[in-house]
Amino acid sequence: MAPIPTPPADPQDAPDAYVGLDVAGAERLARERGWSTVRSLPPGAMVTMEFRSGRLNFEVSDGTVQRCWKG
Repeated sequence: MAPIPTPPADPQDAPDAYVGLDVAGAERLARERGWSTVRSLPPGAMVTMEFRSGRLNFEVSDGTVQRCWKG
């Protein structure tokens, strides 16, 4: 049986640092810091629960990041 590959490590970045930023600036900053996928969602959006290494999620209201989490 083949070994299970180890996913790459997430960037050493604090998700709370994005809260309060405008969404365009937050997305640009996240990509500069090494996040491979950046996802912006409206408040209360239905999302799947799978964890994806390298993904950063933003909950955005009125163009501002209200909440941020990995995966």
